[in-house]
Amino acid sequence: MHHDTSSDLRVVGTKLKDILGISNTSLKTRKLVVEVCDIIAKRGARLAAAGILGVLKKQGRDGAARDGGEMQRTVIAMDGGLFEHYTIFSNCLETTLKEMIGEEAAASIVIKLATDGSGIGAALLAASHSQYLELEES
Repeated sequence: MHHDTSSDLRVVGTKLKDILGISNTSLKTRKLVVEVCDIIAKRGARLAAAGILGVLKKQGRDGAARDGGEMQRTVIAMDGGLFEHYTIFSNCLETTLKEMIGEEAAASIVIKLATDGSGIGAALLAASHSQYLELEES
């Protein structure tokens, strides 16, 4: 919705009509729809950032370097059209993570778009689970 740059939010009006069957919407209504979509995207991004922080804490990568050592770089691979195409979501996710973890620790964290990350993630999960089953059997 935020990609609609027309002055009368024509694309938003068309989407409301074609998808939801709501025709003849006012500009005020279309602006409200865009605002609600942005609020939902930002909330989703903040929840995703909280989940990422949980994983970082579990791995011990949620703080600044200790004892004068260098903080290990962490790359987070994000897959999906939401992160790739919805800049409000991706910007909010990165900003929120930086707010929660702090500037110093955030400097060592990079969030990158991963293509086919779902397939790779599924393969890694299956491989790790099969090793777990082998340990249980022995």
